[in-house]
Amino acid sequence: MLIIPAIDLKDGQCVRLKQGLMEESTVFSEDPGAMARHWVDRGGKRLHLVDLNGAFAGKPVNESAIKSIVKAVGGDIPIQLGGGIRDLETIERYLDNGIDYVIIGTAAVKSPGFLHEACDAFPGQIIVGLDAKDGKVAVDGWSKLTGHDVIDLAKKFEDYGVSSIVYTDIGRDGMLTGVNIEATVALAQALTIPVIASGGVTNLDDVRKLCAVASEGIIGTITGRAIYEGTLDFTAAQKLADELSAR
Repeated sequence: MLIIPAIDLKDGQCVRLKQGLMEESTVFSEDPGAMARHWVDRGGKRLHLVDLNGAFAGKPVNESAIKSIVKAVGGDIPIQLGGGIRDLETIERYLDNGIDYVIIGTAAVKSPGFLHEACDAFPGQIIVGLDAKDGKVAVDGWSKLTGHDVIDLAKKFEDYGVSSIVYTDIGRDGMLTGVNIEATVALAQALTIPVIASGGVTNLDDVRKLCAVASEGIIGTITGRAIYEGTLDFTAAQKLADELSAR
């Protein structure tokens, strides 16, 4: 079980949002590269980056901050990145610049043809981010709920060749209310590709609960606010996950 630190980028700084609201942001660091190195040095095995401005603009905005993170990490661990990725040229540029996995969210739902092309062009490096509330997928920075069922859509994208699904329960993200284990397990059981949980991880109990269902196909969880505000000790969390996984 990977405990994956999130670095959300807004205006070149590391921030956290509450429930995806740009006006509800808290700045945690003005040096993204140093923040990335911090998590690597504390035992991180993968990083999750989000270009928040990019997600709302529909194009990359924080590329200089992302480059500083790639440089600071130095290839020590894989980096996955989402936010504002809408064309193959952008994907190619990010991968050439040292990003390992690109996460496609809104564009996957709105332009499935683009997702299909991306999976063909960059096999094994495309992750789909599905954000859902009550089982229905949300798009455009969570501002719009669609009628799409999250499991149906995930199965379709699995057929396209995506490498994994990042599943966020948007009712819980940034709220420190615990992971929606039931919904995450239901999604993982319906797929053969792995699922990465996101949203709501608060403490070591949440890590224990996720490790208990890892065999269903959940390979990791993304955590942000909890590790920045201190309700979750990151190093202890990854250590616990490693111990539980080894049993």
